[in-house]
Amino acid sequence: MTESNGPAAAERNEEMPDWEQRFRAPRVSLPDWAQDAPDRSLFVSNATGTYELYAWDRATGGQRQVTDRPNGTTDGVLSPDGTWVWWFDDKDGDEFGVWRRQPFGGGEDELATPGLEASYPSGLALGRDGRTAVVGRSTDEDGTTIYVARTGEDPVEIYRHRESAGVGDLSHDGSLIAIEHTEHGDAMHSALRVLRPDGTAVAELDDTKGGTEELGLEVLGFAPVDGDTRLLIGHQRRGRWEPLVWDVATGVESDLELDLPGDVSAEWYPDGTGLLIAHSFEARSELFRYDLATRDLVKVPTPAGSVSGATARPDGSVEYLWSSSAEPSTVRSTTGKVVLDPPGMKSPGSVPVADVWVEGPGGRIHALVQKPAGATGPLPTVFDIHGGPTWHDSDAFAAGPAAWVDHGYAVVRVNYRGSTGYGRAWTDALKHRVGLIELEDIAAVRDWAITSGLADPSRLILTGGSWGGYLTLLGLGTQPGAWTLGIAAVPVADYVTAYHDEMEALKAMDRTLLGGTPEEVPERFEASSPLTYVDQVKAPVYISAGVNDPRCPIRQIDNYVKRLEKRGAVHEVYRYDAGHGSLVVEERIKQVGLELDFAARHLGA
Repeated sequence: MTESNGPAAAERNEEMPDWEQRFRAPRVSLPDWAQDAPDRSLFVSNATGTYELYAWDRATGGQRQVTDRPNGTTDGVLSPDGTWVWWFDDKDGDEFGVWRRQPFGGGEDELATPGLEASYPSGLALGRDGRTAVVGRSTDEDGTTIYVARTGEDPVEIYRHRESAGVGDLSHDGSLIAIEHTEHGDAMHSALRVLRPDGTAVAELDDTKGGTEELGLEVLGFAPVDGDTRLLIGHQRRGRWEPLVWDVATGVESDLELDLPGDVSAEWYPDGTGLLIAHSFEARSELFRYDLATRDLVKVPTPAGSVSGATARPDGSVEYLWSSSAEPSTVRSTTGKVVLDPPGMKSPGSVPVADVWVEGPGGRIHALVQKPAGATGPLPTVFDIHGGPTWHDSDAFAAGPAAWVDHGYAVVRVNYRGSTGYGRAWTDALKHRVGLIELEDIAAVRDWAITSGLADPSRLILTGGSWGGYLTLLGLGTQPGAWTLGIAAVPVADYVTAYHDEMEALKAMDRTLLGGTPEEVPERFEASSPLTYVDQVKAPVYISAGVNDPRCPIRQIDNYVKRLEKRGAVHEVYRYDAGHGSLVVEERIKQVGLELDFAARHLGA
């Protein structure tokens, strides 16, 4: 990246409010590096005002922008030999497209897999030979298909199924392919299969068989050694995510049995002798090194907060992307150095979060609370609900909540049932009563916020994006007296229409959550659809939507809005030309500004 902010920019910074600076300040992702050329890296940055891919030659220090599209690009992979940058080319955020590739040093883009038509992506693994790729595709017509594509040859199909599946990893020598699949019909809990490049099966592992519990598996990666048939996987056999090493040739499973209370993931150290352990517990995270020979677990020093990505380098050091609610993200190294420090304005910090535990109908609920420094309640309060639903809010930097705090609001984020990081039972609890269970937990935290003196009950905002937007609309209809206004971004609004219009992988997830299709379980879709309760909505509603969104499609939002219009309900709608969110900084600032303005006009705050 080149320096683009001089004295004039610094002068503008003094006049620009902090909340805008947080969005405009250049930021970078954790760099991905080439397995056989570790000085070559790929990262994402918003340095130009749009999130795009950048190539970085660590040996020379040179950086260059790889992609340049009006609505941005974030899906990219570096080939193991460092020769190619692969990137996914969709249309204005619709997530339906093809893989292209560009030489690492620059040059023209080319179609990476000739012979494969456009699709939704379903995983990608690149071979070390520089000519082999394993490509996962998803379409409404075919379900999931997986191909082996070699330069100069026609792609060969090695897998096909109606249910969702995806490419997990390709072994170091290219002889084995690990995939995750949901052929049993449960999109929340995958099984594993290992194939040869000709499509013949080598090994199977399915924790959904033979038991009453629904258990999932995930591919974490093959050992980075030629001829090594060990596959690192994640399992849920003890009620949370943990890693184990599965030798797919012998069938031997080596359980690590780590004494850590939260969800645990892992990746290999480059020499295959140890694992980099990532431990997430109660909205914070930490790193460890696990020695496979001695079984020693040694903590990797990181500050308190959240590590949102980490990788072990060939020299044994660890690079990681870290932030806290008070401090913006940085890419750091255990060597003590900041790995990437983008030029230009620096993001202002925010206030730390306080942890709150509230007794709810399904157990203790964890919430994260921020409020303006020195402020005392009762305050106008924003309940900012995370998406997913299989996700969680953490002690990590977020420009959206910080903007609300800057404007005098308290912000409460709830890790409701369905959230990750609190055990498998907590994550899986929302089945069949989808949306309604999450709102029970949100209501319990709302009651705490009022009785504790934090929140002004006459100035309560329910807001969120994606699944959080869905819960916002559902909450406004099922809890009409609880909320002063609602702000929903890219929401599910009409669940039946959303199901029929959304991408195939999400159809599979909805069938799992609700127990069938809208035709098979109409009463469940009706009970969980915001459209069912739209006539009970009393609060002013603001909705923003991407017109190319394949996850929460625009037609079902229009159906909901027409019902609001019919009854003369107070509402505003903002449609923008992108998909499930925007990668353009100015667009994101515009959206947050519109939300803040809507709240100020209707709350008088």
